[in-house]
Amino acid sequence: MLYRFKSRATADLIMLEPHGRRLLAIIGKTPDPTGIILVDQVPAALAAIEAAIVAAEAEQAPAADNADASNGKQAAGDAVSLRQRAQPLQDMLKRSAEAGKDVVWGV
Repeated sequence: MLYRFKSRATADLIMLEPHGRRLLAIIGKTPDPTGIILVDQVPAALAAIEAAIVAAEAEQAPAADNADASNGKQAAGDAVSLRQRAQPLQDMLKRSAEAGKDVVWGV
């Protein structure tokens, strides 16, 4: 299943289900088949995403330090970071808020 995020201010954004669910949970939305992020909810959503990114990077930092100590082998982890996965949605939210448009999603 795919999540399709839409805004009248940007092009559509399509995410695989696990990544869309994770980001919706981070911003406090239930990962229902359809939903809306209102313009006035965008600042809190962006703050929640940034806090989750900082927390995820803090968790990965000790693993990277341990990998350096063990002959340079990197610990198994997410090949794509939360920061990279969230960036398109963050951009959509920012641009939509600037234009005064809500963001909706559907599957």
